[in-house]
Amino acid sequence: MSSVHAAVGYALLAIYTVGWVWALAAFFLPRKDPGRWFWVWLTVAQVGAGLQALIGVILLLMGRRPTDWLHYVYGFGPIVILLIGHALARELRRASTNVKLPPFAVFGAASFICFGLSLRALMTVLGTG
Repeated sequence: MSSVHAAVGYALLAIYTVGWVWALAAFFLPRKDPGRWFWVWLTVAQVGAGLQALIGVILLLMGRRPTDWLHYVYGFGPIVILLIGHALARELRRASTNVKLPPFAVFGAASFICFGLSLRALMTVLGTG
């Protein structure tokens, strides 16, 4: 089971990388639209984060504990960051301010943070961080 947890962790690193690079590229392109597939990517990223957390909880219940308590923060952090991203994107869409930040940019930034958190989670397990 822990090998599945590690494999999903590596897959999430790739998924988060795709997200922030995609959003960054879309932000600087003249069209300023990542397309509908970006939102499919977001769904995959969210489901992946939830699946990873579920596998982690199962491992915890089986008595497998990470060596560093920060692994919990790094592991559950992406879920919190994505939830904050949803709240912020919704607020930016509703707000009538001069802020013209598109919702996909919020999720691109969230994906960048999730990438960093997931990388640190893997580093704690591999003993390199």
